[in-house]
Amino acid sequence: MAPSLYLVNPKSDFATYYSAEVLAASGLPGATMMADLAAVTVAALAPADFQIAICDENISAVDFDHPADWIAITGKVNQRRRLTAIADDFRRRGKRVIIGGPYASLSPARLRPHCDILVCGEIEDIAAELFADLRAGRPRQTYIGDRPDLARSPMPRWELYPNQRALAGAVQTSRGCPFECEFCDVIQYLGRKQRHKPIAKVLAELDALFAQGYRTVFLADDNFTAYRRRCKELLDAMAWWRRRHPVDFVTQLSIDAARDEELLDMCAAAGLTQVFVGVETPNEESLRETGKRQNLRVDLAEEVQRFIDHGIAVSGGLIVGFDADGPDVFDQQYEFAMSTAVPMFSLGALVASEATPLYERIVREGRLSPGADEVQGVPWASNIEPRNMSGEELRGGVQRLCNALYAPAAFGERMLRFIESFGQARRDGAAAPPVAGAVREVDAQAIQLALDVRRMGEQEARMWGRVWRAVSRRPAATPFVMRMLFQYAQARHMFRQGDYWEPQLGAALTAARPTALAN
Repeated sequence: MAPSLYLVNPKSDFATYYSAEVLAASGLPGATMMADLAAVTVAALAPADFQIAICDENISAVDFDHPADWIAITGKVNQRRRLTAIADDFRRRGKRVIIGGPYASLSPARLRPHCDILVCGEIEDIAAELFADLRAGRPRQTYIGDRPDLARSPMPRWELYPNQRALAGAVQTSRGCPFECEFCDVIQYLGRKQRHKPIAKVLAELDALFAQGYRTVFLADDNFTAYRRRCKELLDAMAWWRRRHPVDFVTQLSIDAARDEELLDMCAAAGLTQVFVGVETPNEESLRETGKRQNLRVDLAEEVQRFIDHGIAVSGGLIVGFDADGPDVFDQQYEFAMSTAVPMFSLGALVASEATPLYERIVREGRLSPGADEVQGVPWASNIEPRNMSGEELRGGVQRLCNALYAPAAFGERMLRFIESFGQARRDGAAAPPVAGAVREVDAQAIQLALDVRRMGEQEARMWGRVWRAVSRRPAATPFVMRMLFQYAQARHMFRQGDYWEPQLGAALTAARPTALAN
């Protein structure tokens, strides 16, 4: 009889900007912002006679009494505490545990004591051996995968996943990134040479997700536009596919894509409606320090605006705590953010993750915080002793900046600027058409939470009202505004969970710069 596997994707150790925990916190069934691609890919690599069950803990509780022969757990660094807790609990119950995924690949020594089998690296080229050994009952303790041709990556088994509780599906179109940001571990895990999935396979996976009911799909690339010729070929195919399948796409890319007008037009035509851009900081010394060359010698706010002008919403990443950052960096970041039409920014302190060049440098310089893990238990703490401010100044400044950026008046000002300028460079004069068709229950619940932002308080109600009056004059922006209001609700939930929401801490910044919604 073939073995059985129970594949588990643990919850994050803390609430994040890009999750959907606010749904469960509001008394609704659990949900996730993006469906877990890892579990369904591993399931597809297993032989057909293996019995597979999948648990995404964001959606449903882990069944610690599951009868499977093997418990397989995957996860990233932000899941590490929950991952090891689940593994240890199963092993205490006599279960055999396999651990793989990004964290296992980058920090294998930390996970070795918590599992029977450790899988490091990418799994496609070692899956046949691993599953054959499981069938024979003679698995090794460690399997190490290389960097496979993505033509060998299988069609994910989405039929095993609770798709009805995920807001977006996912397709991985490439792995790897050609850039060399000091703090990023992508190169160590996936390499600098970007490998691309054949376009026909991408479209086949989109067909499968559409059949499962998804109308938003995340393109899981570390840098979607890194190789322009390949990217444009894929965008052309996506635009053709989308003429028969009303789906919106979201991805992450670097800011240099803004300098290619043809690329921006093609992104909009293909239905790319939102992108994440790692802006990091307007401090050029900090950008040089971390090797973020693609962000240098440009007007970052102007570059971001080019996406928005083409009908592509932007969410931005901001980091504080670089060596070149002093106590004035928080005001600099606030002024930069408030000069943009970007409502949603994910903000965090610089962290030195294991396996990164930054970690090696900080250890070499003796600046790893005493007793610090490679990442803290909340998304704003750092394990680095700052060079030009105290650790307390860094922690207090991050909290003050978070509260200032997400104060209703400040968030609303950025929303109004977004609505006013959104899609103004589109040749057809409009943003990408909103997705048509039946609304799934999870999507309807997310929409309701976006509407309920007005019930958070008096300031939120005032902000919400002015935003919706602006939307009434620009109805094409409606679906994008709804998405951002939901993300705002998630951010506020995240701050509350981390005891981080203290609006008075941001008062000094917001008072120093009156906003359009101040009255």
